[in-house]
Amino acid sequence: MIDFKKNIQSERVFLRPMQLTDFEGMVNHTTDSAMWYYFTADLSDSTILKKWIENAVNELHRKESLPFTIISPHNGEIIGATRIGNISRIHKRVEIGWTWIAKKYQRTGINGHVKKLLFDYLFKETDTLRIEFKTDVLNIPARKAMEKAGLTKEGILRSHTLMTNNRRRDTLYYSILKDEWNKK
Repeated sequence: MIDFKKNIQSERVFLRPMQLTDFEGMVNHTTDSAMWYYFTADLSDSTILKKWIENAVNELHRKESLPFTIISPHNGEIIGATRIGNISRIHKRVEIGWTWIAKKYQRTGINGHVKKLLFDYLFKETDTLRIEFKTDVLNIPARKAMEKAGLTKEGILRSHTLMTNNRRRDTLYYSILKDEWNKK
């Protein structure tokens, strides 16, 4: 069972459930519209960012997803966000996604570190058996990161998602199973 009040901390990051007040700490990290090319929402628009946070927090309150704000334990600065969503209690599977990392923290290994913390939490502290990921087939950096993390490429859903620039995204699915993670 997922704990919707869960905090996860390491020496590098502090993950805590998202709050509406996180908008102030996020807005300065999201202003570059190019950052959102592969994302389904252009969070460089502060109105869209605020609505995105509100939706995440509402899902949290309804126990539909567990959105985390990623914070530096060293200076308290917001680094980004990630989420455990599409939770299927019956099938014991979840999706990790909705992730973004502030530009100055990109290419520092933070994203991979956060994923490892989430894998450890989900596979060791909950009854989760499968974690899913999806990305734009064109998002080569995300695909490389998922493959580096040991995820299995499963297939492509064609013309699956409408993107912010009115392009239809082909969505590539990846996953990792509890048995696979336990072998690492």
